[in-house]
Amino acid sequence: MDQSIELLSLADRTLWVAALVAAPVLLASLSIGLAVGIIQAATSVNEQTLTFVPKLAVTALVLVIFGASMMALVSDFTQDIFAQIARISQ
Repeated sequence: MDQSIELLSLADRTLWVAALVAAPVLLASLSIGLAVGIIQAATSVNEQTLTFVPKLAVTALVLVIFGASMMALVSDFTQDIFAQIARISQ
Protein backbone atom coordinates (compact mmCIF):
# COMPACT_ATOMS: atom_id res chain seq x y z
CA MET A 1 0.00 0.00 0.00
CA ASP A 2 2.84 2.35 0.85
CA GLN A 3 4.50 1.89 -2.54
CA SER A 4 1.27 2.63 -4.41
CA ILE A 5 0.96 5.93 -2.56
CA GLU A 6 4.55 6.80 -3.47
CA LEU A 7 3.88 5.84 -7.09
CA LEU A 8 0.77 8.02 -7.27
CA SER A 9 2.66 10.88 -5.67
CA LEU A 10 5.42 10.47 -8.23
CA ALA A 11 2.89 10.44 -11.08
CA ASP A 12 1.29 13.60 -9.73
CA ARG A 13 4.64 15.34 -9.44
CA THR A 14 5.57 14.20 -12.95
CA LEU A 15 2.47 15.83 -14.39
CA TRP A 16 3.19 19.06 -12.50
CA VAL A 17 6.78 19.20 -13.73
CA ALA A 18 5.66 18.54 -17.30
CA ALA A 19 3.07 21.32 -17.05
CA LEU A 20 5.57 23.76 -15.55
CA VAL A 21 8.11 23.02 -18.27
CA ALA A 22 5.61 23.27 -21.14
CA ALA A 23 3.59 26.24 -19.89
CA PRO A 24 5.89 29.15 -20.86
CA VAL A 25 6.31 27.96 -24.44
CA LEU A 26 2.64 27.10 -24.88
CA LEU A 27 1.33 30.33 -23.36
CA ALA A 28 3.69 32.50 -25.42
CA SER A 29 2.80 30.65 -28.61
CA LEU A 30 -0.89 30.85 -27.82
CA SER A 31 -0.81 34.59 -27.17
CA ILE A 32 1.17 35.34 -30.34
CA GLY A 33 -1.10 33.10 -32.39
CA LEU A 34 -4.16 34.85 -31.01
CA ALA A 35 -2.73 38.31 -31.71
CA VAL A 36 -1.71 37.40 -35.26
CA GLY A 37 -5.09 35.75 -35.84
CA ILE A 38 -6.92 38.90 -34.76
CA ILE A 39 -4.72 41.00 -37.05
CA GLN A 40 -5.34 38.60 -39.94
CA ALA A 41 -9.08 38.69 -39.35
CA ALA A 42 -9.09 42.48 -39.25
CA THR A 43 -7.04 42.87 -42.43
CA SER A 44 -8.40 39.84 -44.34
CA VAL A 45 -4.88 38.56 -44.96
CA ASN A 46 -4.88 34.77 -44.89
CA GLU A 47 -1.23 33.83 -45.20
CA GLN A 48 -0.03 30.76 -43.27
CA THR A 49 3.54 31.98 -42.83
CA LEU A 50 2.32 35.06 -40.97
CA THR A 51 1.38 32.88 -38.01
CA PHE A 52 4.28 30.43 -38.23
CA VAL A 53 7.23 32.84 -38.23
CA PRO A 54 6.22 34.91 -35.16
CA LYS A 55 5.38 31.75 -33.21
CA LEU A 56 8.76 30.28 -34.09
CA ALA A 57 10.58 33.46 -33.06
CA VAL A 58 8.69 33.76 -29.76
CA THR A 59 9.23 30.08 -28.98
CA ALA A 60 12.97 30.49 -29.54
CA LEU A 61 13.01 33.63 -27.37
CA VAL A 62 11.11 31.91 -24.55
CA LEU A 63 13.48 28.95 -24.68
CA VAL A 64 16.47 31.29 -24.49
CA ILE A 65 15.00 33.17 -21.53
CA PHE A 66 13.47 30.29 -19.56
CA GLY A 67 15.46 27.34 -20.91
CA ALA A 68 17.95 27.22 -18.05
CA SER A 69 15.26 27.23 -15.37
CA MET A 70 13.26 24.59 -17.25
CA MET A 71 16.32 22.39 -17.52
CA ALA A 72 17.14 22.89 -13.83
CA LEU A 73 13.60 21.85 -12.91
CA VAL A 74 13.79 18.70 -15.02
CA SER A 75 17.29 17.92 -13.72
CA ASP A 76 16.22 18.26 -10.08
CA PHE A 77 13.19 16.09 -10.73
CA THR A 78 15.33 13.43 -12.40
CA GLN A 79 17.76 13.39 -9.49
CA ASP A 80 14.85 13.01 -7.06
CA ILE A 81 13.46 10.10 -9.08
CA PHE A 82 16.80 8.28 -9.04
CA ALA A 83 17.13 8.92 -5.31
CA GLN A 84 13.67 7.44 -4.73
CA ILE A 85 14.51 4.42 -6.88
CA ALA A 86 17.68 3.82 -4.87
CA ARG A 87 15.76 4.23 -1.59
CA ILE A 88 12.93 1.87 -2.62
CA SER A 89 15.23 -0.83 -4.01
CA GLN A 90 17.14 -1.26 -0.75
